Amino acid sequence: MGVIVLSIITISAHAQQTQTWDAKKNPTVAAIISKYELKPATPHAELTTADIFPAIGKYESATNADAAAVTIMPDEQNKGIVWIEGLPQGRIKAMLRKSPDTYKIPAQKTQEGKEVAEGTLIFDKETNTLTICIGKPYNTEDPAAVFLPPGVEPAVIAKTKTKTKTKKVETPKAWIYTGTKLTQETVMN
Repeated sequence: MGVIVLSIITISAHAQQTQTWDAKKNPTVAAIISKYELKPATPHAELTTADIFPAIGKYESATNADAAAVTIMPDEQNKGIVWIEGLPQGRIKAMLRKSPDTYKIPAQKTQEGKEVAEGTLIFDKETNTLTICIGKPYNTEDPAAVFLPPGVEPAVIAKTKTKTKTKKVETPKAWIYTGTKLTQETVMN
């Protein structure tokens, strides 16, 4: 019995010594590793506040004479709130609803004592365009629907017609602002 056990141990030890596996000698492993050898990993640039909250910045409007220059600044205590300055309504706040570019403007009273109706702020990063609508309630399903002309319904929502007569409530006309973000250009010496 002892001779059999000793023979098995000797054979397995001899087999392990002659058949060692080396990953670098395997052609498949070597092909995969060669793609990544000697290539330094490029670190990602740190995200700036402008990357996280692209609506923050200064805007100019050629179409709104009453608000030619608008500035959006972050709140110091709450990152989900921004302050809008330069509007005829005064300094108002907006709350982030759909990151990174859609804000709800709650109904509020400004420091100047002006009543501001609920509204929507949307920043289009591709065109660098800011659009603000004050006077129409924020639409949670489709925030951009408030910018559609009167009488145009969003394609997503279908309404059924009823035969009951209702009296239309006169709503105040919405105030709309459209402006382009001013970009800072760096000068090379």
